[in-house]
Amino acid sequence: MPDLKLDSIDLRILSEIQRDGRITKLALADRVGLSPTPCWVRLRRLEEGGIVTGYHARLALRQVTPFAMALVEVTLGSHRQADFDRFERAVRAEPGIVSCWSVGGGVDYVLRVVARDVDAYQRLIDRLLDGDAGIDRYFTYIVTRTVKDDAAMPLEALMEEPGGSVAS
Repeated sequence: MPDLKLDSIDLRILSEIQRDGRITKLALADRVGLSPTPCWVRLRRLEEGGIVTGYHARLALRQVTPFAMALVEVTLGSHRQADFDRFERAVRAEPGIVSCWSVGGGVDYVLRVVARDVDAYQRLIDRLLDGDAGIDRYFTYIVTRTVKDDAAMPLEALMEEPGGSVAS
């Protein structure tokens, strides 16, 4: 839980900037029901508090270049902290690995990998295997179609109390 105490106006600000990171400060203030200066002060507090970590453009990558996307389940051969650290360093060094989650359950990590094609994806995996990242097993799932890929987090639903009201 963040150190900052968030109220319903903060949540509306966060929701709005998730939907439109290029929104003007004036339009943001209007949408959340504040005058521009208090809205700007709140937004700066959210940024400085580490809740807003950046603003990004979403690309229609297929309109730029062909690519293959894979989801990969990874199990390490050994489970000491040094093994996890070594694997995570190797992942951070690979630009084609765009997401990596440490997970509980039957595998240790799930990766999202973007590569020019399946052959380039396999070369990336081979580098991890040859580089001694500690992989024991991996399972690859090639993404054939994106059904939903929403970058915005459902703040209202996450902050909702059991009775249906939003926590503040």
